[in-house]
Amino acid sequence: MRLTSFADFGLRALLVLAASERAPWSSVELAGRLGISREHLIKVLQRLAAGGYVQTVRGAGGGVRLGKAADAIRLGEVLSWLEDGAALVECFREDGGHCVLCGFCGLQPRLERARRAFYAELDTSTLADCLTPGLSRFVAEAA
Repeated sequence: MRLTSFADFGLRALLVLAASERAPWSSVELAGRLGISREHLIKVLQRLAAGGYVQTVRGAGGGVRLGKAADAIRLGEVLSWLEDGAALVECFREDGGHCVLCGFCGLQPRLERARRAFYAELDTSTLADCLTPGLSRFVAEAA
């Protein structure tokens, strides 16, 4: 299974925000620390804000901070929110995709069970479970 870069960037942003002793972070600072485009990060942050995972404040003194406690953010839940129904394979698309095997293939139900198991496993952990001393040092270096 491969995550979209959108979801990957979202998880990374949440990790930095959770490991940070300061808040808020500007989008410029956060993008620079993560080594990603600010424009792409802003789209990710908008999605995270819509789900209540981050709070954003515009203007001087504004920025982004966690919208929930790190121990309240389940990894599978936030990843599912970030992936927003991205199809694992063609036949999982809402329109059924263009797979010529749809309707008589035994692979789809197995992939669906695996997808559910993947998210269920991630839901056994929270963002707080992923915080390490090394991550805290990495984030503190940006200060």
